[in-house]
Amino acid sequence: MHELAITENILNIAVNHAQQAGAARVTDLHLVIGQLSSIVDDSVQFYWDIISKGTLCAGATLHFERIPAKLRCLDCDATYQLARELMACPQCQSSRVRVIAGEEFRLESIEVET
Repeated sequence: MHELAITENILNIAVNHAQQAGAARVTDLHLVIGQLSSIVDDSVQFYWDIISKGTLCAGATLHFERIPAKLRCLDCDATYQLARELMACPQCQSSRVRVIAGEEFRLESIEVET
C-alpha cells in the first residue's frame, strides 16, 4: 500500500517540474528501482493511472528500470551480484556483506511537451 504515497510524491514532483518548465504536459517519466526495494511496478502503475487523471501528467508513460542488487563482502572485499535471496559471499562464504547497489528508488528523468 505504500506505493500510493510514493506515486503521489512522483506525481507532485513531475507536476512541479513541468509547471516550472512551462510544459503543456508530461509525456514520460523514467523511474529507477533497485532489486531490494519493496516497490512493485504494477502497483505504482495502477495508482499512477488513477491519480494522474486531470493533471499535466495524465496519459504519461512510466518507464521502469530495475537495478540488480550488488553486495560487497566485508571479509574478503569481493563484489558480487545477488542472484536470489540474500546469499553468502561466493568467494569466502562470509555472511558479513554490505549492499552497494539495489536499494535505489528515484525519478531519473521527466519528458514534457511545451
